[in-house]
Amino acid sequence: MATNLARDALKIGSRRRRLLLENGRLLRPADSAPDAADAVERSEAREQVRRALARLSEKDRLLLLMREEGFKHREIAAAVGTTTASVGTLIARALVKLAGHLGLTEPTEEA
Repeated sequence: MATNLARDALKIGSRRRRLLLENGRLLRPADSAPDAADAVERSEAREQVRRALARLSEKDRLLLLMREEGFKHREIAAAVGTTTASVGTLIARALVKLAGHLGLTEPTEEA
């Protein structure tokens, strides 16, 4: 069990490093001070996303968060108790629900 936990921790750390390296160009340079208005806007946007995520079912939230962390479809399928083939569809549906809660589209009936 300890070995599996250690492997999982390494995988997650590796994914995070890879995502940071791949998306590093999107980050601000360390020497530029963030604008106060931008910081407030980002903070409000994060809070809006948190509230929208909280309105999703636990399964939908888990699907989206695992996807964002870079987990593979087979890992997500195992975590939510479904088949690998259905993960893409479930993620797409969860994204539609999230967009509805964010006011980007009309909320679905299931939400």
